[in-house]
Amino acid sequence: MLKGKNILIGATGGIAAYKIPFLIRQLIEQQAHIKVILTQAAKAFVTPLTVETVSKNPVYDELFNAMDHIELARWADVFLIVPATANSLAKLAQGLADDLLSTTYLACDKPILIAPAMNRLMWQHATTKRNIKQLQIDGVQIIMPADGVQACGEEGLGRMQEPEKIVEVLQQFFSKGNELAGKKVLITAGPTQEAIDPVRYISNYSSGKMGYALAKEASLRGADVTLISGPCQLDTPIKVKKIAVTSACEMHAAVMENIKNMDIFIANAAVADYRCETPHLSKMPKQQSIELKFIINPDILADVAQLPQHPYVVGFAAETDDIINKGREKLARKKVDMLFVNQVGDSNSGFNSDYNAVTLLIGDYITELPLSFKQELAIQIWDLILQNYARQS
Repeated sequence: MLKGKNILIGATGGIAAYKIPFLIRQLIEQQAHIKVILTQAAKAFVTPLTVETVSKNPVYDELFNAMDHIELARWADVFLIVPATANSLAKLAQGLADDLLSTTYLACDKPILIAPAMNRLMWQHATTKRNIKQLQIDGVQIIMPADGVQACGEEGLGRMQEPEKIVEVLQQFFSKGNELAGKKVLITAGPTQEAIDPVRYISNYSSGKMGYALAKEASLRGADVTLISGPCQLDTPIKVKKIAVTSACEMHAAVMENIKNMDIFIANAAVADYRCETPHLSKMPKQQSIELKFIINPDILADVAQLPQHPYVVGFAAETDDIINKGREKLARKKVDMLFVNQVGDSNSGFNSDYNAVTLLIGDYITELPLSFKQELAIQIWDLILQNYARQS
């Protein structure tokens, strides 16, 4: 998978930089082409001569040539920054460009992977968490650090992942482009809004971030993706066809119009269960109390699962309590292939958050995916979907 790939490595000044030659050697064994940027601090831990000898290419360490950062960024198929110190994360998150590595980062329009390495308390600091979150929002994939004994003698999260693990991540990254090639995927995302009158509606707290992350990941893996979205303030992922809707009935109609010939359907939208039977045609005057009659909305997930020629159906369910039992009931009643259930109501995850945790239910099988940034979680979810989809194909 790495044969012929151009991998640009940027090393910053952490003790873990001594592992760079071992990483380069393993990548070259996979027949990848390697070029390396060393910051001045990185050269205190690994010498340019060692890196040049192992990589078979000159080391880049200064901004002598004003075009080096442009040429390196264009050469790379992927930019791997490893190890990344807390200081380098802060610089990259803020867009500072005062050396060759940081200017190359800003000039790079290729995928960027970062493997942090630092003391456990530095990793847990609120500032580092904020910088990691910003980099993930900017589209950077973080190779999360490992747990173990650190150079300082303390133990905890913060160790750079071993070279073998980083090579595995790169292999998975480059394999994603083919996994869904030729497949058509339909995803629903976001909330729906059910009109009360021309200026008021009922809805929920869904931001659409999980559904958009799933659409982006499917596109990265080569799928032809259609995203049917309720009202969201999110950018449409590249190469994804978006159909904007407002109400549950509009979303139901859009799904049924586009479901034919789809291979996989993911119902991630937080669809309102009820709508006003008769929305007022003009703004209702303010009163001490009002009575509204609600009727049930169509069940998009169940309707797709009951089609005679239905795609592989993946559902999402949001619950506030007893999520396993309630999820199992929905899995059986709606007859879907897979159901991911998550607990909502916590401001740190789920609705309107950048983070989420879900539990996969397939029959009696249960797998928990712990709290993660939603784009990272989308990778794990698609891995599980494809494992089970392959078994039924």
